[in-house]
Amino acid sequence: MRTATELVPIYAEAARATAAGSKSFFFATRFFPRELARSAHAVYWFCRTTDDLVDECTNLDEGRVQLEAWAVATRRALDEGHSPNRVLAAFTDAVARHAIPHDLPFELIEGMRMDLDCTRYRTFDELRVFCYRVASVVGLMMSHVIGFARPADQAAGLNYAIDLGIGMQLTNILRDLGEDWQRGRIYLPADEMAQFGYTREMLGRGERNPAFRALMEFQIARARRFYAASQPGVPLLNRDGRFAVQVASDVYQQILGRIERAGYDVFSQRAVVPPLEKYWITTRRMAVPMARHGLLRLKERFS
Repeated sequence: MRTATELVPIYAEAARATAAGSKSFFFATRFFPRELARSAHAVYWFCRTTDDLVDECTNLDEGRVQLEAWAVATRRALDEGHSPNRVLAAFTDAVARHAIPHDLPFELIEGMRMDLDCTRYRTFDELRVFCYRVASVVGLMMSHVIGFARPADQAAGLNYAIDLGIGMQLTNILRDLGEDWQRGRIYLPADEMAQFGYTREMLGRGERNPAFRALMEFQIARARRFYAASQPGVPLLNRDGRFAVQVASDVYQQILGRIERAGYDVFSQRAVVPPLEKYWITTRRMAVPMARHGLLRLKERFS
């Protein structure tokens, strides 16, 4: 078992992996206290590594073999509380520190199995299961890292985290439609594509016709409903972590706006939120509690 000193460079590696893998997530973790940020990076590193086993495999059979070996290594690491693997060493330490339920990483692995075996989703109900496993589960693990202001709020807070994860994954799906098509995957529900008259062939050609615009408007509206549904959960989190979660949610929602402003062109460009806009979002979000504080001070002064 590694000592706390031995884990320091491993956590630093987790931070670098997070910064390289998700600029938006890493940006949000900058508003965590140091210990929370370390654990958040460890969770992300585990999730990113698990995802890469599927995304970067040369063929499906190789992906299945690698994923099963990873599941076995993860089980052993969690059972024993340590691992020679650096990713799992940081992750198991974070799991132990924050009492992350052991079933959650295996839900994520099950989501990766879905990604290997399923290239189309017939309905949103089917897609929702996938979104839960690959994204909401990450939010649930992060909720345990952050904790809740009151223990009684945990059950409700975890449900809100599920909604936020689904909103974020739907955003990823819409942003990456073109890339996913190149990988042989279509995440848009088949029945909804048929409903709007948008075909696989049109998607393959990257057509942005009226049917595609209507389909995207429908999908973006759904994603925004999930973000809105998740919003009451942010104040339930511990104070040290809630601001970072709010910023992450705000930044991700801006991706939807960028898709709209690009005329729904998700084929020739990737919707990203530039650093300056992220800082503007953060500054604007910081101004809200500052303004409330100022109003309270004025009320106290003149009452």
